Amino acid sequence: MELAYYSDYAVRLVNSEEPTRGKDALTSVEAVRGLFGGNQSAARRATEADVTRFRSVRGRLRAVFEAADGGDETLAVDLLNSLLLEFPVSPQISGHDFRDDDGRPLWHMHLADHPSNATAGYAAIAAMGLAFHLTEYGVDRLGLCEASPCRNAYLDTSTNRSRRYCSDRCATRANVAAYRARKRLEADRAGDSTLAADSAQRTTASGERLPGASGR
Repeated sequence: MELAYYSDYAVRLVNSEEPTRGKDALTSVEAVRGLFGGNQSAARRATEADVTRFRSVRGRLRAVFEAADGGDETLAVDLLNSLLLEFPVSPQISGHDFRDDDGRPLWHMHLADHPSNATAGYAAIAAMGLAFHLTEYGVDRLGLCEASPCRNAYLDTSTNRSRRYCSDRCATRANVAAYRARKRLEADRAGDSTLAADSAQRTTASGERLPGASGR
């Protein structure tokens, strides 16, 4: 399993809350367990106490994305480093996949689950995954969706660093909103031009003199 995979843990946790909409999906131990995806052995360790712990880690991870999205590279790194110090990882070499040619294991790095509690394990994996992504691709690859009111986190993996939205849905919504705004602006400008033309016509008409009219 590539280390880049673990960065999804951070995105998944941050996006369990939509602050601008006042929505929070992290309200039960079942929701916490759902964040682990297929890692059910780690998910089973979660208890009710992890709900509050996860929310705390979520706020700190969101702060990393906010700093990166705001262009404060040093702050983003400092915040992430504090998470790495508090939640150290336990790397292991794993070989559960096999090569096709000789049947030997396909060795790769794996981040082992932290044994103490579910939050510590998840936070260690999320922070390390995010750190790997940041150092490999750059701080500017961490972003927050520009489609208002969505502010979901995303990792930009585009070739030209052009991603601005967390999903195709948000990109479509933003494009439609921008199109409608342009049409309204064009309509307003057309209306203003019509009013100006009418006003000019009335001014011209009022200044014209009928043939044979006296100047008195």
